[in-house]
Amino acid sequence: MNAGPHDRTGESLLDPGLRGQAGRSPGASPSATAGTEAVEVSDLVKRYPKAPTDSLAGVTFHVRRGEVFGFLGPNGAGKTTTIGILTTRIRPTGGRALVAGVDVVADPVGARRLLGVVPQINNLDRSLSVRQNLLFHASYHGVSKARRTELADALLEQFGLADRPGGRPDDFSGGQIQRMMIARALMHAPAVLFLDEPSTGLDPAARLFLWEKVGELKAGGTTVVITTHDMDEAAALSDRVAIIDHGTLLALDTPAALVKGMTGERTLDCTVEPGTAAAAASVAAALSSLPGVTQADGLDEPAGAGWRFRIYVEGEAASFVAPVAQAIGTSGGKLTDVRLGEPNLEDVFIHLTGRALR
Repeated sequence: MNAGPHDRTGESLLDPGLRGQAGRSPGASPSATAGTEAVEVSDLVKRYPKAPTDSLAGVTFHVRRGEVFGFLGPNGAGKTTTIGILTTRIRPTGGRALVAGVDVVADPVGARRLLGVVPQINNLDRSLSVRQNLLFHASYHGVSKARRTELADALLEQFGLADRPGGRPDDFSGGQIQRMMIARALMHAPAVLFLDEPSTGLDPAARLFLWEKVGELKAGGTTVVITTHDMDEAAALSDRVAIIDHGTLLALDTPAALVKGMTGERTLDCTVEPGTAAAAASVAAALSSLPGVTQADGLDEPAGAGWRFRIYVEGEAASFVAPVAQAIGTSGGKLTDVRLGEPNLEDVFIHLTGRALR
C-alpha cells in the first residue's frame, strides 16, 4: 500500500492534523472538530407530507473518528435520506445530526467545510480538465492558491492521474472517473468522507485500488462512511456496519459480531432446475416446512443455471442435503447443485431486511 502524497515538509497530506483545516474559513475555531465522534446522529426523523410513513423514525448512531463505517440498507430503507441529511442536502423534520462536531442544520456551511462527498453518479465538470476540477473544488472551499496547486499535483500523483492532468472527464474510464472524484473530495482535507456505492461498475483491479485507498485514508486519520449494496465490500472495509430498514436502525456492530450472532444457523445454497414462478413458490414452501429449517429464501430470478434458494438450518448443514433434495423433488423441481456455507454479512442483511424487491 502506498504511503500517500507528502508536501515539502514531509508531512502527509492525509495527516490527522490537516483534517478539516484546508477549507476552514478565516477566524473559524480549530475546536470545531474537537471530540471523539466524527458523526453523531440523535433521534433523527424525516417526514414527508404525503408519505404514509416516516422516511426516518428516530434513528440514533455515532461514527468514531478514524473508523470506516458501513451504512447498509435496501432501496427505500432510509439510507439515502440519512446521508442526505448528514451532507446538508436534506433538512430533517426532527432530531440532531453533527459532522465533526458541527450541527448540519444550524451551520450547514461550516459542516460542508469539514466533509467530503463522492457520489455514485459522475458529477465532474465535463468542460474542465481533471486538474481544473480539483483546483476549482479547492478554491470553492477557500484553500489558498499555493496550497491547492500543491494538493492537486500530489493527489493526481497518488491516484495515478498525473500523466493526463489536462484530459477531460469524458476521455477516462469509469475507474479513473471514480479516482478523480475521490481526489477532488480530498482537496479540502475533509474530516469525514462519504462514499456512495464506490465500487459500482469498477473492474476488479480498480476495485482493489479503491479498497487500498480507503485503508490509506483510515490510516491517515480520515473517517470514511460508505454506503454500499456489496456485502463483501462492507465486510472487508468496515470497522462497524449499521443496517437500516423502514426508517429504523436494525443493527449496528462489527461485521464479525453481526455474523457471530447467526452462528446457530448454517446454510445450503441450492440450484433448482428452472420452472414456473408458481413451482418456485411451491419449492420454497416445501423447504420452509422441513424440520430444522428456519428460513428458505429465493435468491434471484432464474437464469441459465436455474432457480437459487438459500436455506437456513439448525445444526450441521450436510445432514439436510437428502431431505432438501426430496422436498424439491416432491414439489416438482430437480436439485442440480448444492453448496454448504457458513453465515456471512449478506445472510445477516437478508435475515434482517428480507428478500422482497424494493
